[in-house]
Amino acid sequence: MHLGPDGWLDDGPGILRRPSPNHDTRPDAEAPSLLIIHNISLPPGVFQGDAIIDFFQNRLDIAADPWFENIRDLKVSAHFLIRRDGTIVQFVPTTLRAWHAGVSSFQGRERCNDFSIGIELEGTDTTPYTDAQYARLNALAAAIRARHPIRWVRGHEHIAPGRKTDPGKSFEWGRLDGGLA
Repeated sequence: MHLGPDGWLDDGPGILRRPSPNHDTRPDAEAPSLLIIHNISLPPGVFQGDAIIDFFQNRLDIAADPWFENIRDLKVSAHFLIRRDGTIVQFVPTTLRAWHAGVSSFQGRERCNDFSIGIELEGTDTTPYTDAQYARLNALAAAIRARHPIRWVRGHEHIAPGRKTDPGKSFEWGRLDGGLA
């Protein structure tokens, strides 16, 4: 797996590119130093279909599920999504700022989107993640680290405590390759 100078993963098996309009430039072209792990499933607990992709591309059919009313007006994205089967979907090049962290702080610095890369795992706080997801997360993190000066890896729960709980108690931090946490 290789992340090009443009911030996009090279095409390959199990890698999809689905550009999201929900991004902008990083302030002062800052290189990302923080990797943030999230989880998402739409609707919650459902691991099939393309609702996550549609949501990040502002195409979600709100009428498809009553729960979608809760996110009707949100414009969000992440750089990557790792599906349950290990498929990686990239929405935003890593050279740009995706809108994944929201109100956040890390080491006294606000606005974590400015200096981070967001990876969503298809899942919930309480559903174990798959072996395929951990394998692809480690490969993806290695590709990101080869391209960007990543110094830290944290969960959304760590940068937005009290507001966010993901990736949750089901995420096994010890399964990250050495040097990532």
